[in-house]
Amino acid sequence: MLAFHTDIAVIGAGLAGVTCARQLAAAGYQVQLFDKSKGMGGRMATRRGEQFAIDHGAQYFTARHPDFIAEVARWLVDGRCAAWTGQVVQWRAEGQTPAYPEQRYVPQPGMSSLCRSLADGLDVALGQRLVALQRQEQGWQLSFADDQPAWLARQVLLAVPPAQAAALLGPAPELQALAASVAMEPCWAAMLELPDRLPLPIDAAWVEHGPIRWLARNTSKPGRTGREGWVIHATPAWSQQQLDTRAEQVAALLHAAFADLVDVEVEVSRRSAHRWLYGQAANPLTLGQVYAADIGLGLCGDWCLGTRIEDAWLSGRALAMAVQAAG
Repeated sequence: MLAFHTDIAVIGAGLAGVTCARQLAAAGYQVQLFDKSKGMGGRMATRRGEQFAIDHGAQYFTARHPDFIAEVARWLVDGRCAAWTGQVVQWRAEGQTPAYPEQRYVPQPGMSSLCRSLADGLDVALGQRLVALQRQEQGWQLSFADDQPAWLARQVLLAVPPAQAAALLGPAPELQALAASVAMEPCWAAMLELPDRLPLPIDAAWVEHGPIRWLARNTSKPGRTGREGWVIHATPAWSQQQLDTRAEQVAALLHAAFADLVDVEVEVSRRSAHRWLYGQAANPLTLGQVYAADIGLGLCGDWCLGTRIEDAWLSGRALAMAVQAAG
């Protein structure tokens, strides 16, 4: 016997999933949001320790679409986000130049805080890894790992990386093929905790040579407190080459590459690394969302539209609108 029922199950509590669930709940649908992790936010992630926190996934976002610009304005008013005015440069082999001039925003006090805030009032179940979907007369049976209770949902909306979605979509071959067509690039992220402020005139850089793609002084972002911390993202190619390397070794390699790049001694109190297996879509769809109303299955995520945080928000909203339009 199934223990739980809901109208709509949204799988994935990153920005796309939270946005979708939030809009559907506001429209009167019974919505249950699930995520396999212990926290919310997906790649909008913050690693925390004693007197130390660092954003090790998505670093900031920008706003271009008029609707997202309006939404960000509301987040700024209620304090969920703030403008980041740190000194960001393009770092080429021949030297540094100012980065593309655009307004950058960050949630505060950490990147993960936005999704937690937006999910306030929603029914959320964390630590729930969906392993199978089975078609039922009344909708879909959701089976979870570790003998957790099954659920029955009239509709299931997947807001997870495309490879994870494809693994669940055996009962829907067309949707499965669509998700499987999107390749995700990996990204190793190193986190460095420093005892003192690093004497660099910049706060972040997009690096265009060597193994590093991005580096940032986390404490330059508004709302961040605690010890000096830097995050280093490796290039997709380097991350792929080191895909199975132990995290401790990756942290050491990126620490050394960082010190070599900035040409100063970088003493650390602690260092660690995290592998984002599904860092960014190499070939995102342009559909915005995918919804099969006849079988009650949908897909959303940044990879349905692009590679930006804004794309995740737009995709989650678009899927919610498609569900509402179908009645």
